[in-house]
Amino acid sequence: MKKLYIIAVVALLMSGVGRLRAQDHLSVKTNLLYGGYALTPNLGVEVGLLPRWTLEMSGAYNPFNLHGSETDNRKLVHWVAMPEFRYWTCQRFNGHFFGIHGLYGQYNIGGHNLPLLFGRGSDAYRYEGQVLGGGLSYGYSFLLGRRWNLELTIGAGVLYLDYDRYESPKCGLLLESGARKLFFGPTKVGVSLSFLIF
Repeated sequence: MKKLYIIAVVALLMSGVGRLRAQDHLSVKTNLLYGGYALTPNLGVEVGLLPRWTLEMSGAYNPFNLHGSETDNRKLVHWVAMPEFRYWTCQRFNGHFFGIHGLYGQYNIGGHNLPLLFGRGSDAYRYEGQVLGGGLSYGYSFLLGRRWNLELTIGAGVLYLDYDRYESPKCGLLLESGARKLFFGPTKVGVSLSFLIF
């Protein structure tokens, strides 16, 4: 399933790159909310495909283990790739849009209370695994200048989590292996600053 998803994402990206011409738009962006709240470096690229359609490919990588001591193993180590097709109601990169997005990533999270994903008291454990999901989104892009935009987006859908659960201290004992969970709810939120290259 994971390999099929990765092949599909690469195929979609390649189809979009093949259509890129000088008159098409291209923007580079970062999600300020994700970068600020989760301290996760992230970058996205969005390319115009048709007069009202774009393809966005965003990714994030957080290798930081801020505490990592024997007793405090609080961490939010993860990477994620998030493709999204968008339909713009007026013109690309301006105004309202609706999207369909997917995501795949791997994580090693400990000491964070994430009751929607892992249940109550999740901050007492460490979770290591992968996530696959998708959903629908809505957003609005504000023109800030000739090349700068501020984009607000929110999305909901389903996530499939496959993980192992450990005791929270560093090198904690494995408590549960191969746990699986389906989550229905918010899958995307963003306040992004984008720069239109052309």
